[in-house]
Amino acid sequence: MSFADRLVAATRELGPLCVGIDPHPGRVPNLFGGDTPEGLEAWGKAVVEVVSGRAGIVKPQIGLFERHGWQGMRALAKVCEAATSEGLIVLADAKRGDIGSTAEGYAAAYLAADAPFACDALTVNPYMGLDTLEPHVRTAEASGKGVIVLARTSNPGSADYQARDLEGAPLFARVVESLAPMIARLKGSSGWSGLMLVTGATGPDEARQLRDLAPDALFLVPGYGAQGAGAADAVAGFQNGEGGCVNASRSVTFPNGSDTARSRDEWSTIIGDAIEAAQTDLKQALSR
Repeated sequence: MSFADRLVAATRELGPLCVGIDPHPGRVPNLFGGDTPEGLEAWGKAVVEVVSGRAGIVKPQIGLFERHGWQGMRALAKVCEAATSEGLIVLADAKRGDIGSTAEGYAAAYLAADAPFACDALTVNPYMGLDTLEPHVRTAEASGKGVIVLARTSNPGSADYQARDLEGAPLFARVVESLAPMIARLKGSSGWSGLMLVTGATGPDEARQLRDLAPDALFLVPGYGAQGAGAADAVAGFQNGEGGCVNASRSVTFPNGSDTARSRDEWSTIIGDAIEAAQTDLKQALSR
């Protein structure tokens, strides 16, 4: 199956929630070893275990592993391996973007069939132009993977550039228009494309605009939960109950009480309840 078909199948079975594995400094409980490479690995694997059967997609935040050097990247690789073993779809949030052979290197590291940091899709930054995206798309084609392009992100500063007018349309719209051939190249039998777009839940009107511009592109939607957006806004760009996945990180991996859990079983129950609540919230929004 293509990446797009695998992701759509996962969301149809379990719902649109994508669980972000973001080991923020000082947040990994001491139950797992705290803010150490070993703690990140143990905590990340524990998150994967709780996610399995409750959601079909996880998204490790690469920078929060990378800050621990090669030991942190080893922890990342182990967490990704654990997620893949559980049958989860792994979206690597690295936001890479560079020219020529450097882009080839990033693609080989994450998207190739023998990638050391094996994942199903990688976030990339289109700011430097289409030629910087081509190595990722080409590698994804060859290995059945996906590419996730930043379009309209959820951070407050996104408007600094993304919303600026470019010949009568915002820059983010011009970027998405230019991606049409790549979107077609990664389309699966489901009709959806594995060339995903990052469309922040904090901009539902922009998400609807992007859906009109890219009707076949799956969306990765950040901004739901801790960043303040509700479920209805998060799925604003979906169609007929599907169209991508909605990421939640802190609200489901660091919910109230998880930092004071006295045992791993107690922690797992708290995390599982938070994941199930978010999944239910999103499913209800899609059914309205």
